[in-house]
Amino acid sequence: MNAIAPQSGNGEVSNQISGGVFFSSVIQGRDIQVILPAEIRPALTGLPPASMVFTGRDGTVRNLREALRNGPGGVQLVTAVAGMAGIGKTELVLQIAHRALADGWFPGGVLFVDMFGYDPERRVPASDALAGWLSAIGIPGDHIPAAQQDRSRLWRSVLDAYTAQGRRLLLIIDNVASEDQLLPLLPGEPTVPVLVTSRHTLDLDARLHDLDVLTSGVDLLTEVIGRRRGPDDPRLHQASRGPLGELADLCAGLPLALRIVAALMADRPHLKPQILADRLRDDRHRLDGLSRQQAAVRAAFDLSYQHLTDRQALLFRLLPINPGPDIATTAAARLADLPEHQAAELLADLHRAHLISEPAPERWSMHDLLRLYAIEQQTCKKDEGNTEVGRARRRLYGYYTNNAFAAKTHLSPAATAETRTFTDRAHALAWLDAEHTNLIATATTAENHQMAEVTTHLAFALAEFLDFRRHLHDWITVTTQACQIAKLNGEQESEGAAWNNLSFALYQVRRFDDAIDASTHARNIFQQTGDRHHEGAASNHLGLALIEVRRLNEAVDALTHACELLQQTGDRHGEGLAWNNLGLALRQVRRFHEAIEASTHARDIFQQAADWHREGQAWGNLGVVLTELRRFDEAIEAQTHAQDLFHRIGDRHGEGLAWNNLGIALREVGRIGEAIEAHTRGGELLQQAGDRHGEGQAWGNLGVALGKVGRLDEAIEAHTHAQDLYRQIGDRHGEGRERVNLGPVLREMGRFAEAIDALTDARNIFQQFGDRDGEGLAWNNLGIVLSGLGRFDEAFSAHTHAHSIFRQIGDRHGEGSALGLLCVTLTLMGRLDEARSRWREAITALEDAGDTHGASAMRDWINVIPDLGQ
Repeated sequence: MNAIAPQSGNGEVSNQISGGVFFSSVIQGRDIQVILPAEIRPALTGLPPASMVFTGRDGTVRNLREALRNGPGGVQLVTAVAGMAGIGKTELVLQIAHRALADGWFPGGVLFVDMFGYDPERRVPASDALAGWLSAIGIPGDHIPAAQQDRSRLWRSVLDAYTAQGRRLLLIIDNVASEDQLLPLLPGEPTVPVLVTSRHTLDLDARLHDLDVLTSGVDLLTEVIGRRRGPDDPRLHQASRGPLGELADLCAGLPLALRIVAALMADRPHLKPQILADRLRDDRHRLDGLSRQQAAVRAAFDLSYQHLTDRQALLFRLLPINPGPDIATTAAARLADLPEHQAAELLADLHRAHLISEPAPERWSMHDLLRLYAIEQQTCKKDEGNTEVGRARRRLYGYYTNNAFAAKTHLSPAATAETRTFTDRAHALAWLDAEHTNLIATATTAENHQMAEVTTHLAFALAEFLDFRRHLHDWITVTTQACQIAKLNGEQESEGAAWNNLSFALYQVRRFDDAIDASTHARNIFQQTGDRHHEGAASNHLGLALIEVRRLNEAVDALTHACELLQQTGDRHGEGLAWNNLGLALRQVRRFHEAIEASTHARDIFQQAADWHREGQAWGNLGVVLTELRRFDEAIEAQTHAQDLFHRIGDRHGEGLAWNNLGIALREVGRIGEAIEAHTRGGELLQQAGDRHGEGQAWGNLGVALGKVGRLDEAIEAHTHAQDLYRQIGDRHGEGRERVNLGPVLREMGRFAEAIDALTDARNIFQQFGDRDGEGLAWNNLGIVLSGLGRFDEAFSAHTHAHSIFRQIGDRHGEGSALGLLCVTLTLMGRLDEARSRWREAITALEDAGDTHGASAMRDWINVIPDLGQ
């Protein structure tokens, strides 16, 4: 007697992975492989170009190149370059990276990330950097785990895959402020070299290089001017200790200051070095609060700024208003209230003056010191502090908010798409992806600028996008802030809506208790305001979360209430969703006939509304209930109907789920060959749709089917693949489900120790997630293995644990299963009186749960052990 974890669920994501490095599991027919890009091109990974002029670092370059090429075996190949701001750390590592690429040292490519460690508003957490890198190598955002630890583990697995294929990578982690920003990004094995830059000497197991100022800045000045103005420029033919030498000294050997000064000289062929030097000596032009070595930077910034036109200077001052790491040309135009072509010209002017950089086409960023300098200039213009800056911020934040709402219409199935801003869904998604960081930064900082309404608006506008792309923690962050703002402002309707959205985001990250609290809060607010429609929606979310924590009777009550309210308010679509969810809850409490009625009601509503997608889901849920009732022919018909609907509308994801559920019904009627084909086909479609969670379920169900026909090695391989898929997406609960299914197969093969390990792991995972039903299932399967080893006392204890759990959560069917297994164990122990009592209790529990087939099977034990019937 084996207990098998159920396989169900849905989720719609997408994934395209191609190239030449094998990484993990993807179903392609019957072959199993995942392929990542063979080479990560700099254009896709954010590697900025190196400057054409680079001088004064020959010794350091030699040392770093030798470390990259001949790193000591068994030692973590991390090299940390430290030094003051503007010292040229980033330029140094970029020069080395581009030269190493040209020499063919890194066939896998180079990955670069700027951590913005010293800018509190733009500081990049390690978790976000990992997400960016995983996305750059081809892992879709909706497949990247939410937790930093899981992202780090996935990242190290990817690096291992490249290393195993001889595709050596170089990592560059720039502008790090602390070890916690860095450590999760480091490889697990000492085979991938890493270059790190920081203003601090970090406490790392790394080769440390402290970068000092240039001993002679004249070389840099002369090379830049000579390249821009030609070797005949008369200013280049003066002695090194003449005006150019003095100018270099005043720049304190700081490459950033030297490059700004050189750019000024190159742009103005008649500007004399002595004039610049005289101005740099003026203390009035120094940045306040900087150390003496950096004093010339402020003066250089001042000089560069003073030579801007009024329009250039205004845009320079306004750019720091953007809260994210960079700004698009279009957004900069809105910020400055200019036509886009004029903004593009001004941005190009600032770029030539070395006041901004262009990390990607038509996207612009500022060095953190220049950003601070520009903010200072805002305060110097007192009339702008309260007027121009404020107006510019409102224009920019309004642009982000309006575009987010326009994009939302392309993602929400209930909305009519607004096509003036975005032509189609792909266009809207591309903008949201590009501006994701800016949008979240805008939402989280708006309240600081007395623009709290922006936070609330963006929280609602971005909900579908953040859900679709699985940016779940961002979703929780901005929605939590929206709840607080709405409450503070006494906006009950907005507060209720925010709590309702928050409940679903929390549900998605399996924080079910928090989701229950949030949806209850939302429901209470709507009850107070008399908004019965939204009260129904909140009750729907509440019911879903209650199902997950096995508070099933409360879930049924909440969902029944949702159906009534949504019906009364005429929301047929919402009513259909609530009926569908009620069917799920009723199935969990084994009220199967009522579950059939609920699913049928949902199906009919969606059929009338011509919502083929939701109708297909309702058919699928109906089929699952019919399978539970052992009405397998009807279940097969329902799942086939669902499959046909999804195929007709081109919904490969829904079709994959239907194939998977169909396979379960086919397996139960002994059509194992067809079941194996159905699970394989379902897995293929779910892999193509990018639903790795659903793909894992298909592999798990395939493993169960293979086990039924004794193909045990293949069954173990299938369950292991499913487990690996869950691990890669950070789904620990899914891992537990596969571990609990793997145990019985290992037992069948006589691999008892491995079976016990798998089931113990599963039990611990379910305990961690508070999944009492799953924990009981693991205890039952563990007891079966222990009985097979003759360890009857331990088996008795395991089944007793399972029985106690199922009784506590009111699962009569689980109780019946555990009592039946206790009966078997007690019989093997020779304790027939106790076994007889458990046998009768098991039959009663199974009949109470409506499992007549199980009760009949228990009665058949009389034929095996006649003494039980006495």
